Amino acid sequence: MSTDMPANKPIMTARNVDVFYGKKQAIDNVSLDIPENQITALIGPSGCGKSTFLRCFNRMNDTIQICRVKGDIRFAGQDIYDPKVDVVALRSRIGMVFQKANPFPKSIFDNVAYGPRIHSLSDSKEHLEDIVITSLKRAGLYDEVSDRLDEPGTSLSGGQQQRLCIARAIAVDPQIILMDEPCSALDPIATAIIEELMDSMKEKYTIVIVTHSMQQAARVSQQTAFFHLGELVESGDTEAIFTNPEKERTQNYISGRIG
Repeated sequence: MSTDMPANKPIMTARNVDVFYGKKQAIDNVSLDIPENQITALIGPSGCGKSTFLRCFNRMNDTIQICRVKGDIRFAGQDIYDPKVDVVALRSRIGMVFQKANPFPKSIFDNVAYGPRIHSLSDSKEHLEDIVITSLKRAGLYDEVSDRLDEPGTSLSGGQQQRLCIARAIAVDPQIILMDEPCSALDPIATAIIEELMDSMKEKYTIVIVTHSMQQAARVSQQTAFFHLGELVESGDTEAIFTNPEKERTQNYISGRIG
């Protein structure tokens, strides 16, 4: 482990986490702290377990019948796998943005209003409008769509759809946003906009991003965790991981010898 760990206190901790799909082990004894109000990047070759690990944080793996998660994962000190935990409430605190933008077949306004409506977060029509507009502004999308909020979310470009999904995630006022390769389907211009947006969002949110792009991890994150074959090989300050990794496997991945 790198000794140069970030100063921010962890908002989320994982200890000795194992994940199994049936008999196959996908994650092997992973322990990692997620510092508050920073961007943590999970990197590693395809199939190394980084997305599986990310989905442990908001119990998305619960939706896969053959998936079992063992170990201790805590959010703000609470064991999120405690049977008493309300998973719907948990997922409103820990939002998720997927690889492929998945706007609902509703208007731009209703896409963002969906979460606040089901969680009863607004007490009037005006309050709901305020939440939607604020969320779209935070997602850097409002200026582009302000005059067509009643048009379908699916009518937007790919990059705009992904920002709509980010606006939808932040409309319920989460503390953490998980992003699973959010730019992999986007062109470089749309990717740059999302990266800028992430940078501005970390003042208010904690972000964990899975990315197959080492360049992206180096650009946006403060902490990086390198996964290989289901193991966490090394984690620590992003600059240290990319310029002076402690483990040979990390060095081999960063230099392109394994991938």
